[in-house]
Amino acid sequence: MSKNSDWWRGSVTYQIYPRSFQDDSGDGIGDLRGITRRLDHVAGLGVDAIWLSPISTSPMADMGYDVSDYRDIDPVFGTLDDFDAMVARAHELGLKVIIDQVLSHSSNRHSAFLESRSSRDNPKADWYVWADPQPDGSPPNNWQSIFGGVAWEWEPRRKQYYFHNFLKEQPDLNFHNREVQDWTLENVRFWLERGVDGFRLDTVNFYFHDRHLRNDAANFQPGALQAWNPYYMQYHLFSKNQPENLDFLKRLRALMDEYEDRTLVGEVGEQHHPIEIMGQYTTGGRLHMAYSFEMLSHKWDAAHFRRQVEEFFRLAPGGWPCWAFSNHDVVRHLTRWEKHGASREALAKLGAALLFSLQGSVCMYQGEELGQTETELTYDELTDPQGLVFWPEDKGRDGCRTPMVWESNAPNGGFSTATPWLPVKSPQQAVAVDAQGEGSVLDFYRRMLAFRRSEPSLRTGGTTWINTPEPVLAFTRGGEVTCVFNLSPEPAEAEMPSTGEVLFAEKSDLDGRMARLGPNGVLFLRLS
Repeated sequence: MSKNSDWWRGSVTYQIYPRSFQDDSGDGIGDLRGITRRLDHVAGLGVDAIWLSPISTSPMADMGYDVSDYRDIDPVFGTLDDFDAMVARAHELGLKVIIDQVLSHSSNRHSAFLESRSSRDNPKADWYVWADPQPDGSPPNNWQSIFGGVAWEWEPRRKQYYFHNFLKEQPDLNFHNREVQDWTLENVRFWLERGVDGFRLDTVNFYFHDRHLRNDAANFQPGALQAWNPYYMQYHLFSKNQPENLDFLKRLRALMDEYEDRTLVGEVGEQHHPIEIMGQYTTGGRLHMAYSFEMLSHKWDAAHFRRQVEEFFRLAPGGWPCWAFSNHDVVRHLTRWEKHGASREALAKLGAALLFSLQGSVCMYQGEELGQTETELTYDELTDPQGLVFWPEDKGRDGCRTPMVWESNAPNGGFSTATPWLPVKSPQQAVAVDAQGEGSVLDFYRRMLAFRRSEPSLRTGGTTWINTPEPVLAFTRGGEVTCVFNLSPEPAEAEMPSTGEVLFAEKSDLDGRMARLGPNGVLFLRLS
């Protein structure tokens, strides 16, 4: 087993959505050469790593989360040579490189699926999840697709249904088949050999299904936020979260441990007991970190943030979380939490300070360092299948995926000289990189990350909570740095255990033992 420096523990990773970061080829879609050109900006923030959303060959039914070749780059993004050059430049700048791996399902155009569907007795016949219809011709059970409707699609060649947790273009692989596991591990090894430092595992709790295809349980809740999607009317006891997953993750971790300083972060998509699953998956020689949607919701109060961190380390004292406020799948946090902000800038700074202070590792999403908000799009501007199906109750994910804005006066914000795949609109262009001076959101991100690097306890220290009334959240990391946040757009105050020294502040100060916090104020202290 190789040594591991644990660089990932307490790291800050910058998520890049490649289609929307920088277009170098002039076709309106971001690419690897564009990413390479802009890496100086990322390194200048002071982050530890980049995470690239999918870049493998794909028909793009779900923007790269439907992979048709796991060992090549989609031509829209470039070539393997472009990828190698990007990795080399990132490493020159001191950045680790993490890439998305979509292992639970492939594209329905993958050669393995095309072979599997051709008959019931070909070499890959059991590589996907196939089942006979019920006597009346209906699907084998009641499992639902996240994108709406039943999770089964009829295949006339086999006279069977195949299972898809997501789109029908994304058939689930059968991880009960050892050959599928072995093949998957070799696909992962391919990228390890190319020098990547880790993987973000998409939908890591979806790899296995119940062999007996038992029905999922009813979970209808009147008034639920996601009642527009029947998927959320079930408790998914059997279509995901299966115990066999734990053993496969050990196999995957063993592969990672053959290489030096590599890491695995798994995305846990689960609405019922995500923290418990995160705990299971990050102990016992499995994942290094787990990533969930618990802080990607509309919930915003001190008790919520405290509960998520406390619960994780209670359930998995030896595990490690990775927290995020925004990503490519949810409405940007400045828009979700807008009503709690004294201003966009104040809320952006508070969000950064809070996120970078939580015990665990952190993923930030491109554009949040600018104070980027969700882009308002019309139905005709959408590309995301989720939005196209569920509009207007759910407008989809395109609004958080619009291009990065580099120049306030350039066409398309400096992203592309061509018409971009999603539009750049004026509210986003107004906060371009070149428009951010001293005191801006970008300036705050750089200063906050520099402060975090100067205080090791903010990276790996434990958490001691200080009981304060809402809307104030306060805790001490590693017995060294006390972090105090006002989650309200109104001034607030809270008494600290002792007097102390102010280390870093935004619209706040310490008066004796009283923390006096401005609207969305931030205060870092070293208490005596």
